[in-house]
Amino acid sequence: DFCEVPGLTVQVDFVADVRVLFNPHGPDGLAYFHANIGFTAAYMHVANGNTVTEVGNVVDKDLRVTDNGDGTLTILVLTTGPAAVYGPDGKAIARNPGQVRFELLVDHGGTPTDPSDDVFLEDLGVVKGSTGRTDDFCAAVVPVLVG
Repeated sequence: DFCEVPGLTVQVDFVADVRVLFNPHGPDGLAYFHANIGFTAAYMHVANGNTVTEVGNVVDKDLRVTDNGDGTLTILVLTTGPAAVYGPDGKAIARNPGQVRFELLVDHGGTPTDPSDDVFLEDLGVVKGSTGRTDDFCAAVVPVLVG
């Protein structure tokens, strides 16, 4: 039921090159996360072999980490970078070049400066919606996959 289409079965092959860095910032030495992610994903409709390919280069980074004083951290994250989906002919059928900001709630495990024991608690939602073009992935790929 890929993209909530009953019976649509899709095989996804995904390859990513991920580089991650944690650095302490500010007087409290809280760890800030920064990742560069290059990826390629091939989506193939199992019944007919139709395929689309998604390619992206994304930067995820913490803009602000706040110690809430109760064993949790609130993290403001920026995700930015181009991503595009290409049809079988190599032409782009969807793009998402913008950026979005959202907040996460994390249990810091009693060590606010050490992210190795952090536990994700909750997605607090979008703080700033996409600043660029944001094509609907499913609306673009389902017609190509189904043929």
